[in-house]
Amino acid sequence: MARNDTLAAVEAACADLLSSGQPVTFPNVARLSGISRPALYRNASLRAVIEDHRARHHEPRTLSALNAEVAHLRTALEAVSERVRSQEERIRRLERPPRRKASNQ
Repeated sequence: MARNDTLAAVEAACADLLSSGQPVTFPNVARLSGISRPALYRNASLRAVIEDHRARHHEPRTLSALNAEVAHLRTALEAVSERVRSQEERIRRLERPPRRKASNQ
């Protein structure tokens, strides 16, 4: 499954769970999306989507809920930032001109 398809499947599973009044849990999302639970936990982007749906739809807007949401958003932002750094480094390596070997003449 392509990255965008995987993300769309998780988003759809979360939306289905919420619309049917079921809790958004990793086992429920795994069952509906067809993505293994370990894969959901390992992938920071997918985990962030699930945790975002859980936080937004199941906690009232209390100070502690807002603190939890900020912490979650910080974690998600850190995951995205790490991915951007990784991609930028990859681009730099690809754009770097090849080194010339020193000749022994």
